[in-house]
Amino acid sequence: MAKGEWKRSGTDDIQLTGRSECEVFDDGTNTFFWRAHTVTVLFILTCALVYVTLLEETPHDTAYNTKRYDWHAVCLMFMGKCLSFAAYWRFWLCVSVVYELFLIFILFQTVHDGRQFMKYIDPKLGVPLPERGYGGNCLIYDPGHPADPFHNIWDKMDGFVPAHFLGWYIKTLVIRDWWMCMIISVMFEFLEYSLEHQLPNFSECWWDHWIMDVLVCNGLGIYCGMKTLGWLSMKPYQWQGLWNIPTYKGKIKRIAFQFTPYSWVKFEWRPASNLRRWLAVLGIIFTFLLAELNTFYLKFVLWMPPEHYLVLLRLVFFVNVGGVAMREIYDFMDDPKFHKKLGQQAWIVAAITVTEFLIVVKYDPNTIMLPIPFFITQCWILGIVLILIWTLWRFFIRDITLRYKETRRRRQEGSSERDRVPGHADGSNLATSGRSKLNGSMDTVRHRKS
Repeated sequence: MAKGEWKRSGTDDIQLTGRSECEVFDDGTNTFFWRAHTVTVLFILTCALVYVTLLEETPHDTAYNTKRYDWHAVCLMFMGKCLSFAAYWRFWLCVSVVYELFLIFILFQTVHDGRQFMKYIDPKLGVPLPERGYGGNCLIYDPGHPADPFHNIWDKMDGFVPAHFLGWYIKTLVIRDWWMCMIISVMFEFLEYSLEHQLPNFSECWWDHWIMDVLVCNGLGIYCGMKTLGWLSMKPYQWQGLWNIPTYKGKIKRIAFQFTPYSWVKFEWRPASNLRRWLAVLGIIFTFLLAELNTFYLKFVLWMPPEHYLVLLRLVFFVNVGGVAMREIYDFMDDPKFHKKLGQQAWIVAAITVTEFLIVVKYDPNTIMLPIPFFITQCWILGIVLILIWTLWRFFIRDITLRYKETRRRRQEGSSERDRVPGHADGSNLATSGRSKLNGSMDTVRHRKS
């Protein structure tokens, strides 16, 4: 959470600082980077509209005017309004709203119109593109090519290798848990195995799945991410106003740190602690996997090449909104009494993920409905059944068994304590003792009378 977002209210400061594992020192200076600029932004937007109205000649091109209205006027006006009242992370919340509105617009179009509308963004789009397959010859050492027997490995070394590493490095910073990252990484490889009959891009060699992806790219990214998390949890957080820093080097460093977290909180998911957290973790994993699949399916149905800048912009977008959304989900799950509602960014990210999937279903239902091979279906059914069985055992059967054992143990302890009390072990002894005491008292009375 950035500094501008942190200063929202005093109660937030108290609550989140109590859960933080690091001390934060802040001189309270309201710097330019997170102070509202309502009058400035209003003046700039007004000047832009005056220029378009009085000084610029309107072209006689309906398509161009529509494009300029949609993207320049509406989007820039909305983003300018958001920037005037908020800081960096609120800006990405506004970007999320604009992106969701764009997705809904695409969803409401016909398949042909939606694909051709992409030409307004880039004239090179709107053309069907063949999907590249990474399978085929899976020999690590190919003796048939004596000049370069390792050519299969070099062919896989494209721009997606560093993208895999960087992507999982950032995902680790977002999730902040080694086990959950590894589960998502392995599960996505199983999804690629399961869906390679739908998208040729999922067809990869076994060593490309498990060695290059899981172990090298994803594993190295997760490892570096965990090391960075350890550094972030131990570094001091000292915030000082920009104009209070004497050196230019310090000012530049302060500007760069403005886009880092204001403080640091370690995520402890503890999925097996209760049923609510377990279901929440399952939902997070499912949403992550669905968002990953949407990346490939959206490229396929909207005819966008993998190296197009829109694909990169979407990944940059999810990097910025994913961290805030995950923090809001963790707060909502970890402290439901204080955070009674799901955060705005988490809500809009979930809506975006669902809308993207609906676009895929509408634009190419034939590909989505291709039947999964029977043996793969059996494997997924077996996995789901095992998860259900473990859930029932861990949160229902095990709890009932533990309560029964605890109740039985308490009863045994109570009976053993009663057995230790003298004269109370047998009811007959108690009755005999009572009669003897009564006879003794009667003899004493007779003796006094005589």
